[in-house]
Amino acid sequence: MRYITAAAIALLIAISPASAQRVWKADLSHSQVKFSVTHLVIAEVTGKFNDFEVTLTQPGKDDFAGSRIEATIKMASIDTDNEMRDKHLRSDDFFNAEMYPVMTFKSTKIEKAGAKNYTITGDLTIRDVTRPVVLDATYMGEVKDSRGTVKSGFKATTSINRFDYGVKWDKKIEAGGLVVGETVNITLLMELALQDAGT
Repeated sequence: MRYITAAAIALLIAISPASAQRVWKADLSHSQVKFSVTHLVIAEVTGKFNDFEVTLTQPGKDDFAGSRIEATIKMASIDTDNEMRDKHLRSDDFFNAEMYPVMTFKSTKIEKAGAKNYTITGDLTIRDVTRPVVLDATYMGEVKDSRGTVKSGFKATTSINRFDYGVKWDKKIEAGGLVVGETVNITLLMELALQDAGT
């Protein structure tokens, strides 16, 4: 009987809330998907996407290693603070937001890279072209806001070559450089709200 009781206790511990998943979603009021790219070789233009969804599924409560991330970004929501430029970016010269309305990211591996650092590997899809990318992420901490919602903060960065995704508008300036650079630097500032505490 003692052995049966011990086995039952072990089973309960194994399936207890401490090992349950926690689901987080981006708080859009306090999160940003930002990018920057060189312009005329000598300057840099920044922009952001205003409409997106990010879900992080955490396997336990210790850290975020082994978690899963899925993100969807609506291309029509691009915002560089210049409507004429944004219209051009939505066109087939760049994203063709009508034919390819979303950009997606799905993580394939999340590994701890330090006390508060993670390496996020995943598949980024733009214009139906999918390529692997690696993001360097910093965990900013966990707090409870004034409404009692548990929040976690992350900053993640990566760089991609836009030509790899079929974004190949390549007008050149007189000196020979590109009007819009090949490399796009991406910065994600995420404030995630806990949806399920695993209870």
